[in-house]
Amino acid sequence: MSTGDTGTGGMVPAQRDEAVPGDGPALELRGITKSFGGVRVLHGVDIDLRPGEVLGLVGDNGAGKSTLIKIITGVHQPDAGTIRFHGRLVDGLTVPRARALGVETVYQERALAEQLSMWRNIFMGRPIAGRLGFLNVRRMRRITAQLMGESMGFTSAALTPDTNVTGLSGGERQGLAIVRALHFEAAIIILDEPTMGLSLAETEKLLRFVDGIRAAGKSAILIDHNIFHVYSVADRVVVLDRGRVAGTFPTAKYSLDQLTAIMREVAATAVYTEPLSHSTVEAET
Repeated sequence: MSTGDTGTGGMVPAQRDEAVPGDGPALELRGITKSFGGVRVLHGVDIDLRPGEVLGLVGDNGAGKSTLIKIITGVHQPDAGTIRFHGRLVDGLTVPRARALGVETVYQERALAEQLSMWRNIFMGRPIAGRLGFLNVRRMRRITAQLMGESMGFTSAALTPDTNVTGLSGGERQGLAIVRALHFEAAIIILDEPTMGLSLAETEKLLRFVDGIRAAGKSAILIDHNIFHVYSVADRVVVLDRGRVAGTFPTAKYSLDQLTAIMREVAATAVYTEPLSHSTVEAET
């Protein structure tokens, strides 16, 4: 979704960390452990995120989802375990370094400045400036208009780059945040409860934006309380329970009903044992 603008005075993508190049999963977590005040929140979590994959992360409240995401984004440091981006080990991950590695987060609070225009939100913190340091407002408006038409699907003449974010619906705001991340070459986009408070129509629009992440060849982690939303777009679903990975389930192999039953079993017993009935989808497809 990049505009392809280059050259003097053009958009300079956010600098990427030296650890980005390399082979392997887009993200690899091994043995991630974290405690707060003597309370163990994560117990040796192992997760892989593949290039061009949407990975669902589900679990009850207290499962450790938020803590895990804060470790991936550099907010918290793990007590033990390793983190690799594209096969390269990264120690001492911080928020700035995670962003330099291409990690962007879209929170349920929709971290946008509501009283500012769309073009200002797109380029907030990363404006286009000319040789003398003056902002190139015309170019930022033009790029925003292009993104609105090509990436966001905004066709109404009532919406322009100068439209304030406060005039957008919830789904449109989430879409704006996702498109902003893709425009600045995010490699991994984390979506934290993005459908919270959205109507059915807005949720469907938001999930189309998530499909767009995969289509752009990027990776995403989708955290949502609603397994129906996650299942509709995820390639695999990780079930986290009380700080442990109960299992990782490809949606091509497990039906929605089967995955829902698995989650109920895990919530009730804290364990999961796979019966033969949970492997029927693969044989049928």
